[in-house]
Amino acid sequence: MAEQIIKKVKSNIKNWYLHLITGVLLIIVGVYAFTHQVTAYVALAIVFSITFLFTGISEIIYAFSNREELDGWGWSLAGGILDLIVGIILISRPEISLVVLAFVVGFGLLFRSMLGIAWSLEMKKYGEENWGLLLGLSVLGVIFAFVLLWNPVVAGSTVVVWTAITFVVIGIFEIFLSLKLKKIKGKLSH
Repeated sequence: MAEQIIKKVKSNIKNWYLHLITGVLLIIVGVYAFTHQVTAYVALAIVFSITFLFTGISEIIYAFSNREELDGWGWSLAGGILDLIVGIILISRPEISLVVLAFVVGFGLLFRSMLGIAWSLEMKKYGEENWGLLLGLSVLGVIFAFVLLWNPVVAGSTVVVWTAITFVVIGIFEIFLSLKLKKIKGKLSH
């Protein structure tokens, strides 16, 4: 019985590095967007499109690889599919206006942040002491997403800055989550 529980927990944390890669990518894109407020917003939309595509694909892979062991794998799959769809829409329609992009990015980031809240509660179940930090970062992501959604006209003019901040916050969360998953995996391997 105990061996089955350990096996299930180990399976839940395989591919932890996908969260690390996603986090690093989100931070890089966020910092780039913040420091290079692109005059041609279409170029920024393409960068974000690629980011959404990559995070969507990695989240889908993670969800399917953990579907038998992870209770909430469907949420990871849904988040990955949402990111993938947003990426495809943004690549196929680069002329999307700032207002529409603010909504698309806002809803995508809102969902991703809510997924982060679920992950932080999952970490609490594993007894991780810093699960509250994960929860706090995710709540911050929700707040930034609501800023984009609350007033997209105003946010549209600063969508680059708000999106950059949100990407960095979610990137930090993803890295922190990956390190916690790796730590749990290491404890279980011994």
